Amino acid sequence: MKYAEESRRENLTLVTEFILLGLPNHRELEVPLFFIYLLIYAITLIGNILLIIITVAPTLQTPMYFFLRILSFLDVCYTSVTIPKMLVNFLSEDKSISYLGCTVQMYFLLFLGASECFLLATMAYDRYVAICNPMRYRVIMNRRVCFSLAFLSWFGGNLLSIVQTTWLHFCGPNQISHYICELPALLQLSCTVNLFNQVVLLTSILILGSGALLLTLVSYIHIISTILRIRSAEDRHKAFSTCSSHLIVVGLFYLTGFIQYTKPSSVSSVVIDEMLSIQYSILTPMLNPIIYSLKNKEVKMALGKILIKFKSPR
Repeated sequence: MKYAEESRRENLTLVTEFILLGLPNHRELEVPLFFIYLLIYAITLIGNILLIIITVAPTLQTPMYFFLRILSFLDVCYTSVTIPKMLVNFLSEDKSISYLGCTVQMYFLLFLGASECFLLATMAYDRYVAICNPMRYRVIMNRRVCFSLAFLSWFGGNLLSIVQTTWLHFCGPNQISHYICELPALLQLSCTVNLFNQVVLLTSILILGSGALLLTLVSYIHIISTILRIRSAEDRHKAFSTCSSHLIVVGLFYLTGFIQYTKPSSVSSVVIDEMLSIQYSILTPMLNPIIYSLKNKEVKMALGKILIKFKSPR
């Protein structure tokens, strides 16, 4: 018995690296995918960094833009955790990633993704206060409350990530049918009992992720109810326009994320997993600044002032 336990512990240390297979049956797509992902990454960085710069303007120093800056920062970090390594793998014969590198990537993917989940719920609450209780908005959403809610979003994301990554052990095989070290793909390689993996994963998602989604939905139920009671059509449109961008972002983020992490393993495939992962981990961060810029007059005005200042001769 003692020998079996020692042998098992030795086996747990055998995996020193993982192989990111991606789409092994479509190697001819790797060069085109390199340029596509490079373009997406460039647009994501430029768009989100520009949005951070724009929302620092004195006219945009409100809680909504404070949270929007944090969202853009999360999107920059989220894509930077995965895309650079993907770009290297597209052009390299060596698809390996170290055990530590894979673990760190998985940790930050969960940490940043969960933090964004909680931040979106916080932004929904901010819109709820702004529309349903506008007279007390500045008092309720003061600087201290905003910083506290932002900290709780990061803390919640870190807690979920720690819960998911600390108990995983790998003893082979080490080939991942993915371009990144994402939890659903790694669960299939874990030496831990598969049922236990699924229970821990689903429980944490249901308690934390669904809790954040529930807060978002409750906030918007109150928001929509308040908007419908506004008599003026112009005022209704103005009130709804302040939260329509956030609704679109929430829909894009939650729909594909929940499908990816809660779908049965029986319907899992490399192509489906890749498409879902690309949607919420790469395309959504790219689209977020575009959505907020196109749907927000204040952001467009601030961007216009920056462009005018940039073009004007010194």
